[in-house]
Amino acid sequence: MADESVKAEALQIIGMFQVLPKLVVFDLDYTLWPFYCECRSKREMPSLYPHAKGILYALKDKGIDLAIASRSPTSDIAKTFVDKLGINSMFVAQEIFSSWTHKTDHFQRIHSRTGVPFNSMLFFDDEDRNIETVSKMGVTSILVGNGVNLGALRQGLTKYTQNVNKIEKNKQKWTKYTKNSTSSEKTE
Repeated sequence: MADESVKAEALQIIGMFQVLPKLVVFDLDYTLWPFYCECRSKREMPSLYPHAKGILYALKDKGIDLAIASRSPTSDIAKTFVDKLGINSMFVAQEIFSSWTHKTDHFQRIHSRTGVPFNSMLFFDDEDRNIETVSKMGVTSILVGNGVNLGALRQGLTKYTQNVNKIEKNKQKWTKYTKNSTSSEKTE
């Protein structure tokens, strides 16, 4: 599928959802591209997974900010590849550094840089441990098996909407509870 047709289909998928994340964060290795940076040379010309570029452009067209969270031990190669692929300017934050924290440091920095609350973020990664840890921070997180694709985008937006709806229901319950608590105190 060419980038333009993927973008058109991604725009259709995004259009099906009323509630959208403010920020979508992507891992690099085996999420946006099909390799580990540390196994490559800066001189090589990298490639993205077939749906990746169209999805990035569709999200940008809808006004959704993008960021990178990568634990690559070769951040220089990763940054060179992002630049060579012509997608560098698409990202409001690029946190690319080796870490043992399963990306919690990456997300703290992204949050500090963007001001976007964790529960307004959607994250795609290929490692279970990152998904589990980042989910505990309140970020909607999606495990990708073979890179980000249209199916993963649909799944991510669906799960994000479900999470937002849960938060709203809990807020309504809390508001109702606190109103009842304060009104019963006044009658005593």
